[in-house]
Amino acid sequence: MRPRLVLLIAILLPGAGHLVLDEVRRAFGFLCFMAALGWLSTRLAPLDASYIGRHAGGFFVYALSITDAYRCALWQARRATVRARAGSR
Repeated sequence: MRPRLVLLIAILLPGAGHLVLDEVRRAFGFLCFMAALGWLSTRLAPLDASYIGRHAGGFFVYALSITDAYRCALWQARRATVRARAGSR
């Protein structure tokens, strides 16, 4: 799958970028940590914090999952290119 398309999907839906790459465990792990750190940061944030500030832990893991999905897509695309070149020889 095209890495930029995976990037767009990962931005729009958390965990979906990994799912289209068939990385189900990785998607589930990111979603669990997103929920856990989002919940934890709501408990530890001050009452006057903004919405993003209250859920900073979840947003942080969300950002990591976007970059990780893109990196996995690049890796899979490079691996497919190498296999195609090796098969054509």
